[in-house]
Amino acid sequence: MSSDLLQIGASGTRAYQAAMGAIADNIANAETPGYSRRTIALTESAAGNSPMLLYKSSASFYGVQIGGVVRASDEYLEAAARQTANALGSVDQRARWMTDIQTALNDGELGVGQRFSGMFAAVERLASNPTDTTLQADVLFSFEQINTAFQQSHGDLVSIRTSIGASASNEVDSLNDALRQLGNANEGLRRVPEGTASHASLLDSRDQALTEIAKRLNVTITPGANGVANINYDGQVLVENNTVQTVTVGQAADGILSFELGDGTAIAAPTGGSLGGIATSAGVVRDRIDALDDLATRYVSEMNGWHTGGFSSPGVPGATLLSMGADASEISLLVSAPALVARYSADDTSNGNLLAMTPLRGTGSIEDEWTGIVASHGSLTNSTVNEQKAASSRDTMAQQARAEVVGINLDREAADLIRLQQAYQASSRVIQVARELFQTIFSVF
Repeated sequence: MSSDLLQIGASGTRAYQAAMGAIADNIANAETPGYSRRTIALTESAAGNSPMLLYKSSASFYGVQIGGVVRASDEYLEAAARQTANALGSVDQRARWMTDIQTALNDGELGVGQRFSGMFAAVERLASNPTDTTLQADVLFSFEQINTAFQQSHGDLVSIRTSIGASASNEVDSLNDALRQLGNANEGLRRVPEGTASHASLLDSRDQALTEIAKRLNVTITPGANGVANINYDGQVLVENNTVQTVTVGQAADGILSFELGDGTAIAAPTGGSLGGIATSAGVVRDRIDALDDLATRYVSEMNGWHTGGFSSPGVPGATLLSMGADASEISLLVSAPALVARYSADDTSNGNLLAMTPLRGTGSIEDEWTGIVASHGSLTNSTVNEQKAASSRDTMAQQARAEVVGINLDREAADLIRLQQAYQASSRVIQVARELFQTIFSVF
């Protein structure tokens, strides 16, 4: 009987020592990203055959044995957390770039819209005193200010377009790193036995890689044997066991992004994750640049039509006022002398052509078109920011729900540690009792 007690006590000390070691690891990794709580599974040892002739195996007790390392996880919560992270990754990017585009359009004092108003006001002042050379110079300066505003907005939008391309490249690099991490984790999971500490660590690495992938791309995850996770996107395999297919991104001259696999196979532009948000933003900034260039073209055409329809002095037709190159960044003023402002109308009225500027304002005017561009984008930005707030709230709740299962609660760990220490001490006491029984028996002989 004392030999059974020794076996029971020894197995208990080994088991509870391992369990306390798992708690120590939990406490040490409480702040480690991607770490999931571990526990040790303890099971009753199976009864064995006794070597003693008169000893019944059914009466043999062999204590406790270590069943393996149990890693806390919940597949439903993991999937929900990845889904909300994917949605948040997309809207975060869109909110960032929509806000930057709104800033670039600049509806403030130095923006195109305010400069339009300033130009019309300068023409009205000149119409009240058409011979004032200072007011004539003010009119030309107001056109220069409009040109500068167009150039500034266009330059800022082009800069955003370039930054979107760079951001897409960075996100693709991070995606590929996560794909490789998943491939390495899969390779380990295929080789390492389940229930071991190494297997639990590899599952942590797998889930961390899956989270990083989901943040960037709307992929399909397929579970494999022994904890392996395979990844598909747009009908193409990105990760299968330890085989990894990387992703590349390119940017066209108009800013639109295109995606390919490492072997050159074209894939669809993402619709989710940070890459989906960046791809959508690239399309929006292209549309805003096109709208700005179209407005600049209309502005140059209307102003030239107005100016050449008048006369700088009786009998002297107004010269072409503005020129424009390939886009809004290449607008320039062609008239530099204040006296060459076309003030006269065909009937030699000194302010006749200045008064003809009035019909160019109002409904459907270039001012209205600018307001439409700004209002449309402002509405998109506001809705995106509101979407971001909602997505952030959903992601926070999903991450908290997951953390309640896999996260480390130091109070819980401390309570478990006390419980296991007491169990360890009890097992030690069993060994001590067995030793005392042996000594008592030996002392009889």
